Amino acid sequence: MLRDDADNSGLIAPKVSLDIGITGHRTRHPVFSANSAAIARSLTELIAFLDQTAVKMAQTSDKARPLVRLHSLLAYGADLMAVKSATATGWPVIAPLPFGRALNLAVNAQPTSLDDMRALLNGQDPIDPMTSDRAAEIRSTEYEVSAFELAEQDDVVEALFATHLTDTSDGAAEQAFFALCSDRAAMAARVMIEQSDIVIGIWDGVTHGSIGGTRHTIEAALEQGVPVIWIDARDPQGWHLLQAKEQLAALTGRASAARDKSGISALIHVALCPSGDGWKGVSRHEKWRDKSNPLLHAYRRIEAMFGEPRNRPLRNLTQHYEKPDAIAAGSGAEMLAAAAKLDGIDPAMPPRIADEVMRPFAWADGVSTWLSDAYRGSMVASFFLSAFAIVGGIAYLPFASIEQKWWFAAFEFVLLFAIIGIFFTGKRKRWHERWFEIRRVAEYFRHAPILLLLGAARPIGRWPRGSGGNWPEWYARHALRNIGLPQIRITSTFLKGALALMCDHHVCPQRDYHRIKAARLKRAQHNLDRLSEILFLFAVISVAVYLLIEIGAVTAWLPAGLPHSVAKLFTFLGVLFPTMGGAFAGVHYFGDFERFAAISEITAEKLDDIATRIGFLRSAPDREITYARVSGLAHAIDDIVVDEIENWQSVFAGKRITVPV
Repeated sequence: MLRDDADNSGLIAPKVSLDIGITGHRTRHPVFSANSAAIARSLTELIAFLDQTAVKMAQTSDKARPLVRLHSLLAYGADLMAVKSATATGWPVIAPLPFGRALNLAVNAQPTSLDDMRALLNGQDPIDPMTSDRAAEIRSTEYEVSAFELAEQDDVVEALFATHLTDTSDGAAEQAFFALCSDRAAMAARVMIEQSDIVIGIWDGVTHGSIGGTRHTIEAALEQGVPVIWIDARDPQGWHLLQAKEQLAALTGRASAARDKSGISALIHVALCPSGDGWKGVSRHEKWRDKSNPLLHAYRRIEAMFGEPRNRPLRNLTQHYEKPDAIAAGSGAEMLAAAAKLDGIDPAMPPRIADEVMRPFAWADGVSTWLSDAYRGSMVASFFLSAFAIVGGIAYLPFASIEQKWWFAAFEFVLLFAIIGIFFTGKRKRWHERWFEIRRVAEYFRHAPILLLLGAARPIGRWPRGSGGNWPEWYARHALRNIGLPQIRITSTFLKGALALMCDHHVCPQRDYHRIKAARLKRAQHNLDRLSEILFLFAVISVAVYLLIEIGAVTAWLPAGLPHSVAKLFTFLGVLFPTMGGAFAGVHYFGDFERFAAISEITAEKLDDIATRIGFLRSAPDREITYARVSGLAHAIDDIVVDEIENWQSVFAGKRITVPV
C-alpha cells in the first residue's frame, strides 16, 4: 500500500471495495416461497443498481472501478438466490459459514434421516430426492465461493444432529440441535455484518424467528451501524432503507413499493469516498524520513530530562525509523512467523499482512512520529524562546550599559522572529492536523493483523469520526477490507494459536509499553512541578533579599549606596526566575503529562485484564475455546485501541500550534 517510487515516499489509495451482505428467509418460509419469483426479480434489479451506482460514483471521483463483493452464509433460500444474481453480475462471493463446508452442506440440505446426513458428510448423494436436489444446488454454489468456515464446534453440532435424526420425537434433542445451529448462524452473521457496508434483508416484516434468523440479523446489523436495504417479502418491489433498529418497531402495515434510490446512492458514497480533502494532501505530498531531526527534539528532551533523569538525560535522542520495506524481516518477523504456524492458516495471509498492513503501518508510524516531534517540539521550543527573549531583553541591566542595550534588543528580536517563524511554518504545514491524522492510521494498522487472521473487523458504523474528515478511517477500512476474510477452516487448535499470538505479540507488549510510558510521564510531571515551584521560590527570595537590603540601608545596617548598586541585578533576577518558571509551567500545561499518564495507565489496566482473560481461555478445554470468545477478545482489544486514540486526541485537539502568549 505504498508508492513504488523513491524510498517509500507515501501511501497510495487502497483498492476501494463495496461489500454487500445478504440475509433473508429460507425456501420453506411460506411468504418467501409464494413470492420467490418476484423477490428474485427485485433482488437482481437491486444488485444491478448497486453495481452501476458504485461504478458511476468511482468514475465521478476519478477512482478505479471498485471491487463489489457479496457476503453470504449460503443458507438455502434468499442467500443462494442472491449468490446467483451476484455471480451473474460478476461479483465475487465470500461465504462466512456457520460450520465447516461438509457439515454446512448437511445442515442446509435438510436431511430427514441419519443415513442421508452421513452420506452428505461423506460427500455422497443422499437417498431422499428432495434432499439430494437441495444438496446439489448448494454444492454447485460452493464451488464458486471463497469460504471462511467456523468449524471449531462441528463435532458437537454433528453429534446433536445425529441424535435429533435418530429420534425425531425427542423434543429435547431437537431443541438442543436447533439452538446450537441458531447460535452458529448468529456468529457467522456477525462476521458477515462486520465485513459489509450494506446488508440486504429479505424479510416479511412480521416474522421474528430465532437467534441467527433474518430479523435478528437485520437488527444486529443496525445495532452495529450497518444500514439495511429491506425488501419486503410480501411486496418485494420496494427497496426500503433502514438505518436504526428503532425503525423495526415502527414498521406498520404493508410497506410501499417505492425504491429509495437516492438514499442508497448516499450510502454508497459514504462507503466509497472519504470526507474532507485531507487524503489528497497525504497521497501527494507527505514525505518519508529515515530519522528524526535533532532541531525538533525539545519535547522529547523534556521527557528525557524530567521523566528519565537517571538515564543519561542529555544523550543523543535521534530516532531511526524502521523502513517499511524492512519491517517484515525486522520487528514484525516474529509475529509473521507465529501467524504462518497457525493451524490451517490461509498461506496467502501472512505475506499479505506483511505487504498490506505492516508496510503502511511502518510508514505511518515513522511519518507521524516525525510530525509529532515537529508539532510538540516546536511548541516546547517556543515556550523557552519566549522566556529567553524576555530575559535576554533585560539582561543588559546588570551586564552592560544603556548604550549597549541594542545588542540585547537585537537578541530579543531574533528570538521573537524565530517564534513567529515557527508559528507560521507550523500553521502552513499543518503539523498538528497531519500528526493527528497519520497517527490514527498507524494505530489502526498496529492491531490489524490479529483481526485479519481471525476474520474479524470493525463494522462500518463503529469507526471513529474525526472533525476534519475521515480519510484515516476510510483508508484503514478499505486497506484492511481489501484483504478480506481468509480462506480457512477455523478449529480449536487454530484458535489456541491465535490466542497465543494475540497475547505475545500485541496485548502484553502494549501493556508493558503503556506502563513504562505512564511511569515516565508521571515522573516528568512531578519534576516539572517541582522545578516550577523552586523557580517561583527563588523569585520570592530574590525580591525578599532586595527588600531586606533596602531596609538595611535605611536603618544604617548596610551601606546607603548598596540598594542602588544591586538594583539592576535584582531586577534581572526578579524577571529571570518567574519567567523561566512560567516557561516550564507552560510546557507542563501544553504537554499535559498527567493526563497522558492517566490514559496510558487506564490502557495498561485494560490490556492487563485482556491478558488475564486470554490466560483463562487458554487453560480451558478445547470445546470451550470458541470463535465467539476468541474474536470477542480481539474486538475488546480493538475497542481499547480506538478508545486510546480518542482519549489522546481529546487532550491535544484544542492545543493547536500558536505563539506562547
